[in-house]
Amino acid sequence: MMISQTRRHWMQQCGMGFGGLALANMLTSTSAAEETGGAMRTHFPGRAKHIIHIFLNGGVSQVDTFDPKPELTRMAGKMLPFENLQTERKTGVALPSPFTFEKHGESGIPVSDLFPHLAECVDEMTVIRSMYAELPSHEMSLMLMNTGDQRLVRPSLGSWLTWGMGSSNENLPAFIALCPGGMPVGGAGNWRSAFLPGAYQGTKIDTSNPDPTRLIDFLQNKRISTKEQSRQFEFLQQLNAQHSADRPGEAAIESRIKSFELAFRMQTEASDAFDVSQEPEHIQKLYGEGPQNRQLLMARRLVERGVRFVQIWHGDLQPWDSHSNIKDEHRKVANQCDSGLAALIIDLKQRGLLEQTLIICSGEFGRTPSVEMGQDGSGASQGRDHNHWGFSLWMAGGGIKKGMIYGATDDFGFKAVENPVSIHDLHATILHQMGYDHQRMTYRYAGRDFRLTDVHGEVVHSIIDT
Repeated sequence: MMISQTRRHWMQQCGMGFGGLALANMLTSTSAAEETGGAMRTHFPGRAKHIIHIFLNGGVSQVDTFDPKPELTRMAGKMLPFENLQTERKTGVALPSPFTFEKHGESGIPVSDLFPHLAECVDEMTVIRSMYAELPSHEMSLMLMNTGDQRLVRPSLGSWLTWGMGSSNENLPAFIALCPGGMPVGGAGNWRSAFLPGAYQGTKIDTSNPDPTRLIDFLQNKRISTKEQSRQFEFLQQLNAQHSADRPGEAAIESRIKSFELAFRMQTEASDAFDVSQEPEHIQKLYGEGPQNRQLLMARRLVERGVRFVQIWHGDLQPWDSHSNIKDEHRKVANQCDSGLAALIIDLKQRGLLEQTLIICSGEFGRTPSVEMGQDGSGASQGRDHNHWGFSLWMAGGGIKKGMIYGATDDFGFKAVENPVSIHDLHATILHQMGYDHQRMTYRYAGRDFRLTDVHGEVVHSIIDT
């Protein structure tokens, strides 16, 4: 009893460099054969082995990036020829895009001048123009995109996949969320494991510091030797085993034990994985400077080392949330990641990793084609409100068709009208590319079988390269 009461205090004081890290962050899978019994074989051979989900959080405007609408220019300053759809705030007259669109590549996919570098890679991409969500709320749409449910506590996509597949590198987490600065809206709920074992929760890394030794606190122990630390770890494992034996079936204890094991192993590999300075100068130049481009390069290094799911957030809160000045605000954030997005595709392809790595780049919803009004209906801005009725995202690699546009919004880019794709459809398609039938990938909890797509979702076979 005395051991269990003083155990945590002892661990904090014993000088083990990974203690704080483990308790705070390391709740992620380390192998495809976890003792928790969750890991399963794929249902069929998947085209992809890794996922990189680039989250341009805040809401990217589809009519200013990948879905040009000449009718907006024609109707500039006029009310649309239908009643504006309900969004979070009142909206007014048509707001034409301040950006110029041009067709690129052999596929001729139009991309705005927000993304001059990424535009050169369109022949590797499928652009889905007919995505839709359910509500124009950041919090709910983020949860829907990440967990398949906008209200209830459910496991994230990354947790489902790492529960199913594990990692091919037991010295690194299987699910990593990279984000410079603070937390996105919704915080750790975006990468939670919920009722799945805690070992499958994502590990958040603050990438704002360019020094790889500073990305993870207390990763290295500078006071004692590796041999001494190993002896401490062995003793800690004995305490953990005793503590767990006295409390059979407590998933939180098992997750904590695994987090310590992973943190101990990470000391040999984590700093190396995040150290982009090891890359040749021409690769660093290809990606460009700044935290956004740096973490895109980190993502390639992580999947190269066997990490299953890497989620890349543009920054804390919602950087793409351009309510007042779409021209300047979208230009600013696009400049921060354009070269890195293109470099990621190019780099993965030249290393032979693109076909086994599925890239998804999206926000949680789109933006309105009409101007946003003040809460009282006055004071039109040069920004756009949240729009869940229709938006765009792009995918590349992992068996996705190349140089393709799928679906369409109406003439003004307000609502998906041709081949609409729900978030559940997107999740079903992602799981399919990883080798899973979304209807059969279930986890029993509280007396019922749960799945990522709930009772919804259809695989979008038209965008899959056969």
